Amino acid sequence: MKTIVKLEHLSHKYATAWAIRDINMEIADTGIVGLLGSNGAGKSTTMNILCGALNQTEGNVYIHGINMREHPQEAKREIGFLPQNPPLYMDLTVNEYLHYCADLRLMPKEKIKPAMDEAKERCGIAHFSQRLIRNLSGGYRQRVGIAQAIIHKPRLVVLDEPTNGLDPNQIIEVRALIKDIAVDRAVIFSSHILSEVQLLCKEIKMIEGGRIVFSDSMDAFNNYVEPHSVLLHMENPPTEVELLAVSGVTKVDFLTARQVRVYFNGDQEISERLITASVQKGWRLREISIDKSALDEIFKQLSNQTSLQS
Repeated sequence: MKTIVKLEHLSHKYATAWAIRDINMEIADTGIVGLLGSNGAGKSTTMNILCGALNQTEGNVYIHGINMREHPQEAKREIGFLPQNPPLYMDLTVNEYLHYCADLRLMPKEKIKPAMDEAKERCGIAHFSQRLIRNLSGGYRQRVGIAQAIIHKPRLVVLDEPTNGLDPNQIIEVRALIKDIAVDRAVIFSSHILSEVQLLCKEIKMIEGGRIVFSDSMDAFNNYVEPHSVLLHMENPPTEVELLAVSGVTKVDFLTARQVRVYFNGDQEISERLITASVQKGWRLREISIDKSALDEIFKQLSNQTSLQS
């Protein structure tokens, strides 16, 4: 795979406070990369610099090998950007708005209409071509925002919190659209919601306190912090007191009548102890698995570790 984005020692200061500090990152030319971090961690600053909307204090940004500071116009041709608050003009129709965005990208006049038609079709908004943007639902406005980001067929699409404020059905639709877009280009998907990143991304970059604190695959992220809970499915579950009596168990949550989350103190032999207890006491254990659902807990632990190191 080729590299589409390269950030070298990227830093930015607002007044006297550093928003990001010494960020180094490379992103391949296809697939979805999650940019993860709590609110105020530095995600939006990083993306604004990456997309040329903000000049960095220090460091360099390369898009497809082009230095953003030295050749901004050439670099920006390769980027489509959907900010957290989409820059939509409510009194324009979908067609008028997309034509305006194509003009801003300096697209040749003869290529604008076919590009608009393709972007609308891909984003599922062709039937709203003549509708005012103000009369669209939140989910369809977000689709219009994504359409403007891909109309010029960039190599890189940057989406800042694209599912924020949408209802569950709209979120599912936008997720499917993002996956489709990432088939033939790189997508940076920014979010502070870990479950969204987990569902969409195979690779993540985590920013906390303005610094990269994790950069690896989602599987590596899940395994980065030792799990401290397991999920048990039992046909004849014991009481909470009986489970707490197993050496190493610290807490028990009954999720359903037969499914239990068991927290433990990090002892890696806990599974063997629970299986042995089940056999001896007739709990009829059907399944035991490491709990991978608590990504929020992993996020907190990573953040805490970063704070201790700095």
